[in-house]
Amino acid sequence: MKTHRLLLALTFLFTLPGVGAEDKKEEFQPLFNGENLDGWVEVNTAPSTWTVKDGMIICSGQPTGEMRTKRMYQNFIMEVEWRHMKARGNAGIFVWADDITARGQPFHRGVEVQVLENAYGNSRGHTTHGDIFPIHGAKMTPINGRGGSRAFPTENRSKPTPEWNHYRITCNDGAISLAVNGKVVTNGKDASPRKGYICLESEGGIVHYRNLRIRELPDTPLEPGQTAIGDRGYRCLYTGVDLSGWKTDGKGWQSRNWTLRYTGNAKTPGSPIETTESFSDFSFIFDVRVSENTAPCQLLLRGSPAAAITIDPALYTGHLALKGRWNRFEGLLTGNRMSLTLNGRDVFSNKELKGLAPKGPIRILPGGPIDFANIYVAGIKPGPP
Repeated sequence: MKTHRLLLALTFLFTLPGVGAEDKKEEFQPLFNGENLDGWVEVNTAPSTWTVKDGMIICSGQPTGEMRTKRMYQNFIMEVEWRHMKARGNAGIFVWADDITARGQPFHRGVEVQVLENAYGNSRGHTTHGDIFPIHGAKMTPINGRGGSRAFPTENRSKPTPEWNHYRITCNDGAISLAVNGKVVTNGKDASPRKGYICLESEGGIVHYRNLRIRELPDTPLEPGQTAIGDRGYRCLYTGVDLSGWKTDGKGWQSRNWTLRYTGNAKTPGSPIETTESFSDFSFIFDVRVSENTAPCQLLLRGSPAAAITIDPALYTGHLALKGRWNRFEGLLTGNRMSLTLNGRDVFSNKELKGLAPKGPIRILPGGPIDFANIYVAGIKPGPP
């Protein structure tokens, strides 16, 4: 009788609102529904990069870039199965990443969990069995490191193409561990950021992913700087595989993977290129790589010389990184006023522009060979009346 009463009491207890909610939260939830890419954001890749077939996410490997979750995650356990379809294939999974890619890079700031095919080979600097490392400004202290920031696996457990591999990634309070095919082999700690997006990386290899699922763990306190940059609404205007979305009358512009390159001769007038889409008020980001020999180049917002951004090493002494390094211009155009920063430093703020059209394309007027990347725009939401 006592046993019967105890069972009744427990049944009543767990039917009360809120009781057992923590147990439910700890259940695994799908990160991929097996049918489409709902819940994911294509950051700087083409529509052809990520497809869905037979319950798998298929990555073409072209261009080099990433796709991320719509949601941020802090503490969690993620499980995924993956397989490379070509020998020496390269890919990765990022955790705690920003919303868009880092300056002059096709990848995010975050912590990468390496996904390499076995034929890529092992070396003193890397393995094909589940390395973990911070990248592009993120930080992490490796366990089983070799003097740098990369954590190396204690065993070689990954299988070659076309066999499937299973990863279990545990992220909790800045610590990260990776189990490869059922055994924990790689660890890191003291990561920053330690809350952000989860990304799948495209880097040349044809990769299949399936059975992506996640179990969120309780939050832990976060200090300033430990949360990645959240969604600012940016979308990339360059696909990395072709010039779709752009038009040009002349030759010289080439799609070079994640880099949009102009190869024309600096001695003759450059062939302009412009977006097929027009913009009114928007924020923007673009990266540019210059050298000491770069001829002046102009980027015209709304297609107008009134909103020209001149890329000229002589104009930005102390601001512009030279010798083949990448620079990031960020700005905001609202009405007839524009603000601009270069590599995080103010160029001008709320500058009035005269004779500016209300709407127009983004036009680039090259003066000679130059590289662009990470061309992002975000619409500005109207404020309260």
